[in-house]
Amino acid sequence: MGLFDKMFGRGASEAEQQQGAQQRFNELKQKYQTVLTTADQQRIQFQNLHVQDNKLFIRAVAPSEEAKNKFWDQVKLVNPNADDITADISVDSSRAMGAAAGGGQGSGQTYEVKSGDNLSKISKQFYGDSSEYMRIFYANRDKLNDPDKIQVGQKLVIPPDDNS
Repeated sequence: MGLFDKMFGRGASEAEQQQGAQQRFNELKQKYQTVLTTADQQRIQFQNLHVQDNKLFIRAVAPSEEAKNKFWDQVKLVNPNADDITADISVDSSRAMGAAAGGGQGSGQTYEVKSGDNLSKISKQFYGDSSEYMRIFYANRDKLNDPDKIQVGQKLVIPPDDNS
């Protein structure tokens, strides 16, 4: 499963705890795989996915209230107490419209991948934060299947920095 095989986002790079956190992350990822699959099907865009306080921590943006509710329904099916997961899911209906219009092609800008580029490096260039690379990945799901597999010459949509 390429997309969820790595931790990403802020808080995912504490070197000392990395190995234990990676093991815990893998355990929780496996436990909540149906939740992650549901989120992907509902086009919920992850901003953070890592272990924090020994829980699976998810911060994401759903395209609709319905998508958010389906996510939470799946969490409750896996663990009704939700005592080992923390999720902050916001709703941004404009993202649903952008995705329906072809991956948000009309907003943001286009970037042509150069030799030596990766999504983290491009994210650092446009957002000042390399851990925001999943925003670029999700905006280009029509072209990319794996955030680690971009190619020189590819033209990627860079979503606007709505956090500034």
